[in-house]
Amino acid sequence: MLIIERATHDAIVAHARRDHPDEACGVVAGPVGSDRAVRFVPMLNAAMSPTFYEFDSGDLLRLYKEMDERDEEPVVIYHSHTATEAYPSRTDINLAQEPGAHYVLVSTRDGADSPAYDGPVEFRSYRIIDGEVVEEEVRVVGSYTETEGEN
Repeated sequence: MLIIERATHDAIVAHARRDHPDEACGVVAGPVGSDRAVRFVPMLNAAMSPTFYEFDSGDLLRLYKEMDERDEEPVVIYHSHTATEAYPSRTDINLAQEPGAHYVLVSTRDGADSPAYDGPVEFRSYRIIDGEVVEEEVRVVGSYTETEGEN
């Protein structure tokens, strides 16, 4: 299950809407081993495409160096689909290289013809390991303190 704070959830959705009709992409980093997505890092879609996303290699290298220095890891890797449902494509599955990450997809397909879409979105999360896709429940909380003491 992905437990994510409302502010982070809303930031991901806002990024997807803002970049529409191109796909948006980014990372939410968190302390190594914690599974808490705390540092929202929107990235530039270097492909600038409505059907494909690609992290800029220089930006991605800088991000991984920064996460390493801060003892962080990518907890959430997200991107949007602008014309299809929020389900990983074959390309998404092939590119998934972080077995510990939650892969979040946001679909803005209902606004296929409108720039900076502001309507409803589909927000779903998956684990993708060795090409196997498993959808997981998403629980949005006000803050992680709401989940303290839970198993």
